[in-house]
Amino acid sequence: MHAKSGRTVRDLRRENRTAVLRRLYFEGPMSRLMLGPATGLSSGSISNVVAELVTEGLVEEAGSVDSAGGRPRTLLRIAPGSGHMIGVDIGETRVRIELFDLALTELARTERPLATSGPRTGRYEVGVVVAHLRDGIAEVLRTAGVPPERLLGVGIGVPGIVERTDGSGAVVHGQTIGWDAVPLERLLREAVDLPPEVPYRIENGAKTLGQAEMWFGAGRGARSAVVVLFGSGVGACVVTDPLGPGRALEWGHLTVRVRGRRCRCGAQGCLEAYAGAEALLERWREAGGNPPAGADEETALTAMLAAAYPEGDGAADAIALAVLDETAEYLGAGMADLVNLFQPERILVGGWAGLQLGTRFLAVVSAYARAYALRHPGDRTEIALGTLGPEAVTVGAGLLPLVDFFAQGGRRPERAPSIPAPAWQTALRDRVST
Repeated sequence: MHAKSGRTVRDLRRENRTAVLRRLYFEGPMSRLMLGPATGLSSGSISNVVAELVTEGLVEEAGSVDSAGGRPRTLLRIAPGSGHMIGVDIGETRVRIELFDLALTELARTERPLATSGPRTGRYEVGVVVAHLRDGIAEVLRTAGVPPERLLGVGIGVPGIVERTDGSGAVVHGQTIGWDAVPLERLLREAVDLPPEVPYRIENGAKTLGQAEMWFGAGRGARSAVVVLFGSGVGACVVTDPLGPGRALEWGHLTVRVRGRRCRCGAQGCLEAYAGAEALLERWREAGGNPPAGADEETALTAMLAAAYPEGDGAADAIALAVLDETAEYLGAGMADLVNLFQPERILVGGWAGLQLGTRFLAVVSAYARAYALRHPGDRTEIALGTLGPEAVTVGAGLLPLVDFFAQGGRRPERAPSIPAPAWQTALRDRVST
């Protein structure tokens, strides 16, 4: 049956369920009476939808509130244990895997280190990353005692551009990590022991960071924001709808100096070649600084900050200070471009390096950003640190399957779309079989 708008009754029911689930998730607990004006649905529709969701175990009672002269009103909330999500951050030094319930309570986590020294290509060997995900996903499910059938999906934040194809699902183009059209979704479906209906949602890590900060962090209440991921490299996500998906930007590969330093992407003069943590530490070393021998990037950056900003009456390292100030200017100029292009209410800085550099460094970056930006939008853009910590990418990744689940009205997919084998693989298998 079709409604006059062309939508079916099933479409309308799904939209009504979605509206109720989203309101309860972001604003709950709420009573049935409160849900009416919040969703724009009639009291009859609210009663029907809530009854369905309670019967299915997605919604549960959460106490009551007094009413004016009547019986207390029952409050409703999303049942935290009615579903689970896995969030994955494929980062610069480790793969982090976390299992969440619907309230985003962490139930289990594991971290699998990637190589912290030696050639960069060893750090992102595809087979190693896939094996880490295979073993880590099994570990967190086993630790929490959650059956795989309870999963709403697996969300994954990756460095690089994600393309969706009919033949291979999500394909990752990670030029800085040596991934050239890696069919990550296909590889995971082949390697990970999960039911075929469990979906994988793979996105750029800056985009998952943006999702988390806008929903639960420093972006709440803003109509628009740019969320910056500052780690070994730099990336960004521009958000124009607080509840919608952001758009990943390869901000780190904005050219800030013609014929400048060679970036790890192969081009010259990229922002990342001056402002990423890896480049920052290289420039400190080149200028005569003394990073700890054999240390990973996080430890080396800690040492640089200690040298530049010593505690007590110690003398500051002039070399470290100069390199940090130059880095702040490059980052500030890059943020000014974001201000001029998108005119966001806020620019939020996350990622392990951004959080480690902290408020003192950010104040210098902000001063440079305002000096380079157009005055009108620059004066109206707040620049601040993210508030969700270094796990924000993982949290945002875990939200990806939850977004899809709500969009489907809280219905689990019966089966994820199959990904046919590529033509060359089919031809090879046919040749072997004959």
